This record gives sequence, structure tokens and C-alpha cells, in this order.
Amino acid sequence: MATSDVHMNVTGFDYYADRPDPRIGFTRTAHLIRQARQEVVEHEALTLLFDNGDSLQGTPFGDWAAECALDDHPMAQAFNKLSYDAVGLGNHDFSFGLNLLDRIADQIDCPVICSNLRRVGPTPPLVQSAILQRQVQYDGTAQPIRIGVLSVLPPQTAQWEAHRLDGQAEVEDILTSARHMVGQLQQQDCDIVVALAHSGLVEAQAVENLENATIPLAALDGIDVLVAGHTHLTLPGDAHAGMTHVDHIRGRVHGKPTVMPGFAGSHLGVIDLTLEVSDGGWHIVDSYASLRSVWPEGSADPVPEAPDMADLFANGHARTRKRAAQPVGRVDAPLHSYFSFCAPDRGLALLAAAQAAALRPLLAGTEWGALPMISATAPAKFGGRAGPGYYTDVPAGEISMRHVADLHVFPNELRAVVATGAQIRDWLEMSAGLYNQVTGDQGTPLTDPQRAGHNFDILHGLSYQIDLSQPARFDVGGGFTGPANARIRNLASDSRPVTDTQNFLVALNNYRASGGGHFTMVAEAQQITLPSLRIRDILRDYLAGKLPRDPLEQAAPPFSLAPLGGATAVLETGPGAKAHLHELASYDPHILGKNEAGFLRIALTL
Repeated sequence: MATSDVHMNVTGFDYYADRPDPRIGFTRTAHLIRQARQEVVEHEALTLLFDNGDSLQGTPFGDWAAECALDDHPMAQAFNKLSYDAVGLGNHDFSFGLNLLDRIADQIDCPVICSNLRRVGPTPPLVQSAILQRQVQYDGTAQPIRIGVLSVLPPQTAQWEAHRLDGQAEVEDILTSARHMVGQLQQQDCDIVVALAHSGLVEAQAVENLENATIPLAALDGIDVLVAGHTHLTLPGDAHAGMTHVDHIRGRVHGKPTVMPGFAGSHLGVIDLTLEVSDGGWHIVDSYASLRSVWPEGSADPVPEAPDMADLFANGHARTRKRAAQPVGRVDAPLHSYFSFCAPDRGLALLAAAQAAALRPLLAGTEWGALPMISATAPAKFGGRAGPGYYTDVPAGEISMRHVADLHVFPNELRAVVATGAQIRDWLEMSAGLYNQVTGDQGTPLTDPQRAGHNFDILHGLSYQIDLSQPARFDVGGGFTGPANARIRNLASDSRPVTDTQNFLVALNNYRASGGGHFTMVAEAQQITLPSLRIRDILRDYLAGKLPRDPLEQAAPPFSLAPLGGATAVLETGPGAKAHLHELASYDPHILGKNEAGFLRIALTL
């Protein structure tokens, strides 16, 4: 059995909206875990339970637990209470730094594993693999079995979390590390090798430094069972239909049983193995992979919460809600992300202004202070794989800390770069890759589901058009598609065309400054050293009036979609968008209803 990408969604509660969310939550996943265990008791079968990373960060509860530096971290207590056999690490588990991770790992009774991240210097290394020695009933007797476990995460973690890991850790290529670790486990007479792969199913070919390497990982000799994650999809499940070497119905990759258990505790992955002894060791003769949902399809109600787990999280839950309710300031208009990809997003404009307001005094009087200032933001909540309820939606009126977290979900820090006009143009072209190419056909989906919405950067302080009749200039991995491919039109600063040799001072977050999302042009820009400042704290202080109002707050909306002679594209967004439909008036919007996933479909005339 396996969980993955829980992201501290432990109570099935939406802290941003301050209401229960029964579609998710570890308290319900715990019920599924115990239910599955009980089913095999009568067969005297061996059960193993794993977590596949990204358990520690992702909600205000996780932020509270991290900032308190608890000696009894709630997630560690949960892993212990449910008797996990091994815990793998994901990239977001490093978001609070190595010291806190070490502290939490020490509280967990089972091995906490990361095979391809290595500490630098004299600090104790992370556990790179584990061998679980268990007993299996076979022919009426208990016989020993050795299960080797390895765990890998994206090598880009070192880049994404550079402000936490630089000089302290290095991350090796997934496939290189896995080959080495499989060899070690085989030399130690492991009968079965389980790979906890905090990595998605995307690329089929084995090339160096893949972020989503589960398909070529499954092709490695010696790996028997896989748990995938990171991309928040499900396997078995239709999201992987048609992928090379993936049986999305039976949950097999290169013929090996594989599960990907969704997001936020939404599913439990279950792999049933039938084993036999031959040639002096255990071998898999049959397997079956499945997912169990906390809200089963066709059911009127979710599965119940495990009462003891709800009690375990109760104190932290109450304290998180209390902290989230602390007032910060006021806003005069609603802030939402339903139309971030096609209309002005007031929340992102506010965030951009806050970043600029914090940066200006830091660089006043320096060689960079006189450069034109722009500020980069991207939506953090945009539906996607998290579902139709995952949008920022802050009403006009009093703002509390939960609204601040709703506007900026991640614990990012402020960064600054000096970028040339040529780099800015490529930056915008990479962002514009989010869109599908819109030709004369009617009803083309506006955005490409293979592109993440958090990689759609808006550069406030500039003006530009995005021409969707053109193909994308960069592919999803940042690869150049051709010099003739260009979507950015009429790029201007202060009403003057931007030239390639101009320099701009850009406020942005640490993820993008490091080139996260395959924005190599940003990583190549001149980096400016700043003190450690969390963007969420900057936004809080801006809303509270502790930072001066910045001119960017009153700037015109940065981008628009170029007219395409009446062609239509279909925006998929949250149902809450209906309350703000007037903001799309220039597109003559027509509601087409909801799709199977519950997203509202709106036809836009370009």
C-alpha cells in the first residue's frame, strides 16, 4: 500500500476557504489503510505501507507545524501510528530546510529514504535505501523475505530548493542512482525491490536528468514494484491512457505493477503480489494494482475519518485555523484566479506590487536602482490536476492570513535579477507556451494540459500581446522549437518598444530565479543577492500598510490575447467563475457547461 503527495492535507479541510473538503485528507486515507489491512488478515498475507514523498509542505497546517519546530510533528506521529514501513522523500519535503527535515525524520520510526540526494560536508547523510526483513506464510510455514526499498526524486530539486540546499546537498540523476542502488540491494540478497519514485510518467526515453522518469525507471532490470508521484495524477487511471509502455487500466509500466495515488490524500495505492519460491528465492508470479479513493465513485458520501487520527491532528488544526483568521487589511474588490490566463488578475497584480515595494528600498542608490522595475508573478492555484475547486477566491472586504496564503501558496523567497530585453522576450515566450495554438477551428481548448499553470509568468510593468495563431517558441522542457515561432507581439516598456539590449530589474521568486520550470533564460540572467525575505510575509506587510503602495499596483494590465478574427477557444475553470463572468465581456463568453471533472467550460471569442 502506498500514499503520495499528501502535502500536509491531513484533516480534509480547505484552510484558504475555511471549510471542510471531504474529497481529500489523510484522516480518510488512514481509514482506507486500515480497511485494506483488515481484508488480508484472514489470508495471513504480508502487508507493507509506504509513503512516496511531499508529505510535509503544502497547506497552512504544514507551515504552522514547520514554524513551531515541534518535537512531535503531526505527520511523524501519523506515520508511526499507522506503522509505515518506509517513507520516501519528495522535493517539497526540503522546502523548510535540512535541519527541520532531520528533526522530523528522527521522530519517524521507520526508515526515511532518499537514494539520489546526498549531503555535502560533515553532516550525517540521509538514508539511501532500506532492507525490510519480514516473514511470509508459504506452504503452511513462515518463511523469511527481504524487500529492498529505494527512493528517488527529481534532480531539479537542487535547483528548485537552492536557497535551502546550495552548498549542503547534491542531487544525482534518477536513473543513474537507481541502477547503482538496485545493484547494491541485489548484492545484499533482496528478493523484491520496490522503487518509491517521486517522479511522474511523462518521458519514455532514458535521458539524463529527467524530472519525470518513472517510465524508463520501470524498464531497469531488478526493480519489481513502483510507486510514482510528483505530478498529482492517478494510476491506474485514464490520465495515462495511450502512453508508451504504460497499461493505464491494470496499472503496469513496462509490465511492472505501478501505482500513482493522486494528491492531498485523495487515494490509497494498493498493489497485490502473488509470490512463489523457486531457485532459492522469492519471485512474483502475478500482480494487481488498484487505487482506493476517499470518495469512491458512485458513492453519496466519502469514507469516514479515522477518529484517532482526527484527534491526533485536532490541536494543530485548531491552531492553524486561529492563525489563519488573524486580520491583515482590506481589499476593495474580489481577488480570484479563475481568469488568470485570459483577463487581468487583481490578486497577481497586488502580489507584483508587493514584491516591487519590498525590492525598491533594498536597491535604492545602487547601480541597479535606476533600472526600469518589473515584477514577475504566476498563479499558484489554477485548477489543473488539483481539481475545479483549486482556485484563489478572496472576497472584497477584510483580509486575513488565510487569504494571504490563498494568494501565495508556496514558502518562496524574494529574488531579483537583471534581465536583458532579449531574455525578457524569451521569458514571455516560454510562459506563452501554456496555450494551445488556435487556428481557424472553433472550440480549441485554450491551454495545454501538459503545461503547468504555475509556469505562466506575467511580467507586470510591461505591455504585450500573445498571438495564439503561432506555435510555441519553446517546448515543455524549454527546448527551442524554431526561430520563426513567436507569440509575443508589441512588447513595450513605458509605451516604448523593448530592445534586446535594454536592462530591466525584475522582482521574482526563488523558484523562477533558479530557472525552475525550465526557464533557462531566467537562470542565465544576472542574479542580485538579497536578504532572506519570504514573499508571503511581504504580501502580508503590503496589505497591512507596512510597505508603501507601489506604482505597479496602478499599472495597466500587462498582457492581452491578440484578436484572431473571431476564432473561439474554450477556457476550463472553476464553477465559482460564474460570479465574475462580466470580467470576460470583451470575449463575448458563452457557458458550455461542465466537463466530467467538474470544470466549467466557457467559449471565448478571440
